[in-house]
Amino acid sequence: MSATTSPYGRSGRASVPPYGQASARSTGGYRDTAQRDDDWPPRRTGGGGDRPGGGGGMPGPGPNRPYRGRRKPRWGRIALLGGLAVLIIAVIAGISLYGYANGLDKDLKRTDAFSEIATDRPAKPVEGPLNILLVGSDSRDPDAKQDKGSEWRADTLILMHLPSDHKNAQLVSIPRDLWVNIPSSNSAPCSSGSRNKINAAFAFGGLPRAVHTVECMTDVRIDHVMAIDFGGFKEVTDALGGVDLKVEKSIKSIHKPYRTFTKGTMHMNGEEALDWIRQRKQFARGDFARMQHQQEFLKAVLNKAASSGTLTDLGKLNAFLKSVTKAVTVDRDFSLKDFALEMRSIRGDDLTFITSPNDGSKTIDGQSVVVSNKEKAIALYKAMSQDKMAAWMSANLKPGTAGAGS
Repeated sequence: MSATTSPYGRSGRASVPPYGQASARSTGGYRDTAQRDDDWPPRRTGGGGDRPGGGGGMPGPGPNRPYRGRRKPRWGRIALLGGLAVLIIAVIAGISLYGYANGLDKDLKRTDAFSEIATDRPAKPVEGPLNILLVGSDSRDPDAKQDKGSEWRADTLILMHLPSDHKNAQLVSIPRDLWVNIPSSNSAPCSSGSRNKINAAFAFGGLPRAVHTVECMTDVRIDHVMAIDFGGFKEVTDALGGVDLKVEKSIKSIHKPYRTFTKGTMHMNGEEALDWIRQRKQFARGDFARMQHQQEFLKAVLNKAASSGTLTDLGKLNAFLKSVTKAVTVDRDFSLKDFALEMRSIRGDDLTFITSPNDGSKTIDGQSVVVSNKEKAIALYKAMSQDKMAAWMSANLKPGTAGAGS
């Protein structure tokens, strides 16, 4: 792989040390082990070599302008974002009604997710795989509030990778409180701006700033963006006749009508399922428990769609697909039909959930943030960029631990 095509060592971009090493990037990227633990992900400098850029842009968020949004992390919901994407393609791929698929494509809401992003975009060293940023909100969550200054909510972020063989997918959860560098504008180089929680990117520059921030953080080229209204999943679940979910301990919901969830397997409709996967305070693991519940919910919905006759009953199929498209907004170039063809063989068991490697919470500038494990994160995102996730998972995930990854 030549230096001009790889995002790890091409001109004007710092090289990434191999997994387990902490050698410095030549342009001020990943620093040596003497750097502060909270100083990750590092900034990339702009304006060098064949890359556009150079300084500029308005001053970004920083220690003197901390983002003071909701402190409760909601990043566990990312599993459902990937689920909606996979649900769409898995179902459509099971039919040959391409004219109908085209109609659904036209029904999707569109947004310019890549507006003005021209500086420090990673190259794509391997053709074939797809990297999709899934952004989730929950318009019906009683605890949810809109991020000031942005039409987009920052409840959840996930970077979904589809390998070139399109036989499976890896969904990497990015904690909404992850401490990262946020570029000072959508067109500014990665080295601009300053550090803050990643969800602050939405408040400072909307969806494009979030895309730019994730690309700067991971060095992974994002091909498409899908924003999903988490609350819309109620209709998706009801269209399937509900799902069976495991409840590991009996709890009472903190939201009206204060349902009781009893230990064991419960059949839940859309309202009940959404209520269950919003709970976190009753569990010692907090958001990690909520993320696990949402992953289980995702697989239950996906497998129910594939096994309940939805694919062969046109009435059920129409209701299911219509409910999905109402909950989704995509970038201008996204094609639902093409995506379906590429993902036609994927089912629930083909999904691997991973949390972006981190060292847990820490207080920085008076804020409770999640601190990344820089060496493990470098290895993960380098594997994603180079379409070598199978090897990474073999080396880093024990059987039965998909979704741990942190």
